Amino acid sequence: MDVRSVFWRDQKVMLIDQRLLPGQFVVSAFDTVEAVAGAIRDMVVRGAPAIGATGAYGMALAAFHSQATDREALLDDLRRAKALLDAARPTAVNLSWATSRMLAMAERAPVASVEALRRALLAEANAIADEDVEINRRLGFHGAALIKDGANLLHHCNTGALATVGFGTALGVIYACAEQGKRIHVWVDETRPRLQGARLTAWELMRAEIPMHLIADNAAGHLMRTGQVDAVIFGADRVAANGDVANKIGTYKLAVVARENGIPVYAAVPTSTIDLNLASGDEIPIEERSADEVTHIDGVAIAPAGVPVYNPAFDVTPHRYITAIITEEGVCYPPFDLSLRRAKEAAEARRREKSM
Repeated sequence: MDVRSVFWRDQKVMLIDQRLLPGQFVVSAFDTVEAVAGAIRDMVVRGAPAIGATGAYGMALAAFHSQATDREALLDDLRRAKALLDAARPTAVNLSWATSRMLAMAERAPVASVEALRRALLAEANAIADEDVEINRRLGFHGAALIKDGANLLHHCNTGALATVGFGTALGVIYACAEQGKRIHVWVDETRPRLQGARLTAWELMRAEIPMHLIADNAAGHLMRTGQVDAVIFGADRVAANGDVANKIGTYKLAVVARENGIPVYAAVPTSTIDLNLASGDEIPIEERSADEVTHIDGVAIAPAGVPVYNPAFDVTPHRYITAIITEEGVCYPPFDLSLRRAKEAAEARRREKSM
């Protein structure tokens, strides 16, 4: 994609409005922390890494808009901004990870003036965005090693350049395969209820000229049973310490059916998505969204008025159904409590070395 999904321009957070794709490609500007939080909540921007970068720029925006004249007052404003941003979408840990990193940097930054701290915060947000693209490329390289030439891959939701700052996680693995000349084909789940597969992943793969077919979510089991899927691959919004994966609703049943049919299941995530503070997926908060996402498509009612609706945005796939978790630090295999911790430690060491 020619433009990043998230970037900074003229003291505004710029976002590709993913609600309008594939019909319109629009980059919108957001100039207040409240507007940025609303864009995250309303899914102008979506995908855990992209949400994280947006949160980081939201913190920088809070600093530039703050009326504080001393460091402590600015830090108070940043803490309030962090609380507002974090509440926008609670499941994606990248959001609180990024805002926490921004606040920690501000608290320890060796600068005296408020203006210098504002500049330092923007530099940190830019670093988070730049690192995301670099991380995704390394992740894609590691993941591509698992995919054989000629493979048929089943992909859920959208995990590409739109879901990240650039390149992608699970789709980044697919892009890396294409760059290496591997002949691959992708089955694209439509991903109800918001149709991120139909609207976004299909759009990305067609632009990249990667062979694909869009399928109804309910076709996935048939394809697996009839031997037309070589691997299932998806991203995640949070990974617990034991390897349980929270991802877009519908992921769990794909992993179970894949296990039944002897098909490997890969989750592709940056280490920022791994939450070692949660022992298992049972502790991951699951966001519930509005009924109209289920009862309407593009404003057109598809269900009776007033029908009761339950609309969880994510489900949790227990780690026993995950073959491997692909990160920028390599491929993690069971026992995940050990391999994920090593990956997190390696990523932190890499970041410390880079900042020296």
